[in-house]
Amino acid sequence: MKNEFAISVLDLVGMRPGEPAGSAISRSADLAGHAEQLGYKRYWLAEHHSISGLACSATPVLIGHVAGATKTIRVGSGGVMLPNHAPLVVAEQFGTLEALYPGRIDLGLGRAPGGDFQTMRALRRDLDQSGDDFPPLLEELQTYLGPEKPGQAVKAIPGQGSNVPITLLGSSTFSAQLAAQLGLPFAFAAHFAPDYLHTAAHLYREQFRPSKAVRKPYLMVAVQVIAAETDTAARRLFTTPQQRFLRLIRNQPVELLPPVDSMEPLWRDHERAAVESRLRAAIVGSETTVRAGLQKLVRETGADEAIVVTDTYDHADRLQSYRRLAAIAKTIESKSTEAVVA
Repeated sequence: MKNEFAISVLDLVGMRPGEPAGSAISRSADLAGHAEQLGYKRYWLAEHHSISGLACSATPVLIGHVAGATKTIRVGSGGVMLPNHAPLVVAEQFGTLEALYPGRIDLGLGRAPGGDFQTMRALRRDLDQSGDDFPPLLEELQTYLGPEKPGQAVKAIPGQGSNVPITLLGSSTFSAQLAAQLGLPFAFAAHFAPDYLHTAAHLYREQFRPSKAVRKPYLMVAVQVIAAETDTAARRLFTTPQQRFLRLIRNQPVELLPPVDSMEPLWRDHERAAVESRLRAAIVGSETTVRAGLQKLVRETGADEAIVVTDTYDHADRLQSYRRLAAIAKTIESKSTEAVVA
């Protein structure tokens, strides 16, 4: 029997200009229900702070809302930025989520701030932090989620012994190597920082050590995908995320804007180069084009799963893209023979 390629959803909960956050969150819950019906493996929500246009700052709250609106799909974080939070609090939050929705909760962890320096200060982060404290923070968190140890003074209740599955996230080789050393699944953020994708994928597989979590490497790749009836139609829809990244590098709000016929009047040459560099891993086009793009991704990285960002202005276009992608994924054979142990 053919081993179908696994696909999942990564959601930043984008808002339109002037739209209340509740409306954007309702769209996310609706998308999660469709993703569940379409056979997507998991639905992850990002963590970003103080970014106008994104309603994904309270990630565990969103996870609980989406898990409550669905029945079977795994729901988790893509990811919780661990240095922003006390490991005990993260363990308690995700232990509670696991108690509410047993066997359905994922904990994706990153080490970036998810915001600027002023936001880091507001989150009570030390501005001298470089991310080097991530490994000890991770070890502490694993202590709270794992079996209680003799003499352990502080316990996560709920959380202790829950063994919520952890995936490390990253856009460089640091987390790839750490995930390999600890025997954890690894997800690379090619949806906005594709530069080190192939290097990180190679290092992760080369240095992987089996663990109780997974016995073989498990690589997820986050990637922007828009599938439409034609290449032209998809490229027009893609101007919405292009405008988002253009506004991001200009330090402007990043709400979802309607698609345009051409980006040329909107950006300068250096801005175009910056946006295209950020989005060069995107797979945009007809079903034929998207299928070829996913096959290339699997062939070049050995990805076991794609976790897909699809941001369009109209919700109907987003749903249709995910429907097309679900059908496409059924035609792609995964090289993976090992599932993540939940």
